[in-house]
Amino acid sequence: MTNSPRYTSLYQINTRVWLTELSGALGKRATLDDIPDAELDRLAALGIDWVWFLSVWQTGPAAQAISRANPEWRKEFQETLPDLREEDITGSGFAIQNYTVHRDLGGDAGLADLRQRLQKRGLKLMLDFVPNHMAPDHPWIDEHPEYFIHGSESDLARSPQNYCRVQTKTRRLVIAYGRDPYFEGWPDTLQLNYGNPELQQAMIGELERIAGQCDGVRCDMAMLVLPEVFERTWGIASQPFWPTATQRVREKFPHFCFMAEVYWDMEWTLQQQGSISLTTNGYTIACAKVMRGRCASIFTRGSIIRTNWSASWKTTTSRGRLQRSRRK
Repeated sequence: MTNSPRYTSLYQINTRVWLTELSGALGKRATLDDIPDAELDRLAALGIDWVWFLSVWQTGPAAQAISRANPEWRKEFQETLPDLREEDITGSGFAIQNYTVHRDLGGDAGLADLRQRLQKRGLKLMLDFVPNHMAPDHPWIDEHPEYFIHGSESDLARSPQNYCRVQTKTRRLVIAYGRDPYFEGWPDTLQLNYGNPELQQAMIGELERIAGQCDGVRCDMAMLVLPEVFERTWGIASQPFWPTATQRVREKFPHFCFMAEVYWDMEWTLQQQGSISLTTNGYTIACAKVMRGRCASIFTRGSIIRTNWSASWKTTTSRGRLQRSRRK
């Protein structure tokens, strides 16, 4: 009798939702340090290989304010949580202000300790990497505005859904929202310019630093920075990013894992860009995935830290802007 092949398993946890629930149980703000060893023991007992902690990076007030003010998103939030509170809306976990662990979650030190606890149980740690865009208050907007896609006043007048005015320390600019070519921009993000070689080097530097904190990254909307997609979206030629990025990271961390979210039948293209595992429509192709049931907003943009279990598939367009869960 032939043994069935064993596939790698990935367990996804919406970190902010989980810690918000834990905070209620503890009567204090919970951090990564407060995750019980018993919970990690339970995951290890399930035979899980990887644990993906979603949305651990630092976010800022700019994206949070946009999430709270957007009427369409608030309508979705209210449908998800009839008793919605302002503090439930934290800002998108994909609108990253800095690739350091959020101070409210315990910072880099808290993550390092969690990783050690996972390693003791044979579990690997996966984190987010969002290559396409940054939060509106990322330091680069002041330090390196050339890293972003600039527009004109004419662009803003013609496509206000895709551009905004941004005030830097020295001047006022028109910058593009992060987006894919088939939808309007995400107004809580600013689009990075992969036609700028210096930006590509800066993002590789971010990846190298992240790789020292985990065992792998899930690359959000990874196909958006492919040269053919980027040029179709922005009319700007660029050099391939993923082959160089994966090679550079693996020179320091040979076994580091890249898992890419990809659409539009571009799976094969991404796989040729550096041994990248794939996800499509939120489900892994190269790995089997188990989701934590309480994280109803797992595929949302990460702004809500409380979700309604009964509305788990009604939050796909907001991509997780809530941080609280409500059981049926």
